[in-house]
Amino acid sequence: MPLTVEDVDRFETLRPRLEAIAYRLLGSASEAEDVVQETFLRWQAADTGRIEVLEAWLTKVLTNLCLNQLTSARARRERYVGQWLPEPLLDGDPMLGPAGTAEQRESLSYAVLTLMERLSPNERAVYVLREAFDYPHREIAEILGIGEAASQQLFHRAKRHIADGRARAEIDGGAARRIVEEFLSAATTGKTEPLVRLLTGDAVSIGDGGGKIPARTTPVAGALAVAKFMRGLFKPAAAKRALIGGSAEIHLTTVNGGLAIVAVVEGRVVGITCLEVTAEGIAAFRSQANPDKLERATGLWAATDHGEPLFHAF
Repeated sequence: MPLTVEDVDRFETLRPRLEAIAYRLLGSASEAEDVVQETFLRWQAADTGRIEVLEAWLTKVLTNLCLNQLTSARARRERYVGQWLPEPLLDGDPMLGPAGTAEQRESLSYAVLTLMERLSPNERAVYVLREAFDYPHREIAEILGIGEAASQQLFHRAKRHIADGRARAEIDGGAARRIVEEFLSAATTGKTEPLVRLLTGDAVSIGDGGGKIPARTTPVAGALAVAKFMRGLFKPAAAKRALIGGSAEIHLTTVNGGLAIVAVVEGRVVGITCLEVTAEGIAAFRSQANPDKLERATGLWAATDHGEPLFHAF
């Protein structure tokens, strides 16, 4: 039976929630949009009269599509050029979904999205559905076709993996911003020592260029190595300006609920570095430079006012 206008309206009401689930599961906004559209097509072809609770049915279809995607993604990412990082989303992007609780905010943070790559597809699904969307284990078990006890076990295992990767608590936004602003100011002086003092001893820098923008294929680790790398990154050079199309405006803003450095050239976002800031200093720089993963951010950036940049780089 063809869908009615009312049917389509019911789906569109649920679309933001479905997209938010898919984004957390896949770490990609474009892939999330694709699986939500496929979910709509599956619903369109289904016997809708036999569907008792639409949201539950759609969530089950969507989750299983995402599980299939995650399984194939593991093989694709083995062939990916360099490091793979999630697609960052600017503050205000509706695909971020709910962020009212500490658990919801953590589940969308860039650090946790990156750590979720270590989880099995089922662990990731249980973690997202339980932690971010508060689904009871009974419903999660039904969605995944497993027992309720197995769902609880997967959740505790996923929580443990995430906690192991986040040994230090982050600090409040104001204090974090002051540390990052001091770091950026020091980075432009070309001196290494002030940078080292603002980093944790085990600081790490990871970059994703997707083979389209030069990026190290392995992380930079250790305070001194990261300080030297960041000092060189902000050093002006004609080759850098030629690569990105000009001198970049550097902004500090919120990405995936956390502080991030955004580089913009003539309205185009050319780089987003998500920061993990602790009381001991900056623990991680996760930089997304793959232009395919910055298109959505560019669109939202153009639609909002971000004020004057901190400075121009390169």
